[in-house]
Amino acid sequence: MAMNIVVILIAYLLGSIPSGLIIGKLFYGKDIREHGSGNLGGTNTFRTLGIKAGLTVTIADILKGTLAASLPFLFDLEMHALLVGIFAVVGHMYPIFANFRGGKAVATSGGVLLFYAPLMFLIVLVIFFLCLYITKYVSLSSMLAAIAAIIYSLIVWDIWLIIVVAILAFFVIYRHRANFKRIMNKTEPKIKWMGSKQQKRL
Repeated sequence: MAMNIVVILIAYLLGSIPSGLIIGKLFYGKDIREHGSGNLGGTNTFRTLGIKAGLTVTIADILKGTLAASLPFLFDLEMHALLVGIFAVVGHMYPIFANFRGGKAVATSGGVLLFYAPLMFLIVLVIFFLCLYITKYVSLSSMLAAIAAIIYSLIVWDIWLIIVVAILAFFVIYRHRANFKRIMNKTEPKIKWMGSKQQKRL
């Protein structure tokens, strides 16, 4: 029991590693919380520091979830990988190392799914990029990908997957509620690097 608590704590601490803050300060001399949306996730890193930094932060955030989900196997514990992964996502959203101001749960949630259900991860990733190509909204694509994950989990009918994906999808959609309002008001910025036409912010 004590080891279970230790693993949960490690998962939270892994999730709390502020990749965007570290990359921004070490290599660009910027605190990305003071730029763009003020968010520590990959999207704001792309917007603030560019593609290279954005990709680095996104991959790092994904790997946080993957590593956290693997902890029960690494420590040979009878804990469900998805359950442990949730704590990494909570750490990513509310990181102790960054005054509890973190990201929006997308990449780290994806990392948890990558470990437990890699096919699901790939399908949801394709759906995300398809939605992104069509809409040019990262936030909307993230929410639609979360809904797609719920549908997938229902199709394969894995109870643990259904429960945890529902929780992760709630995190993603809840953390994007302000973005949804901006989309409705047509004030949400669109990406400019995908597709044939360069689009300006509405």
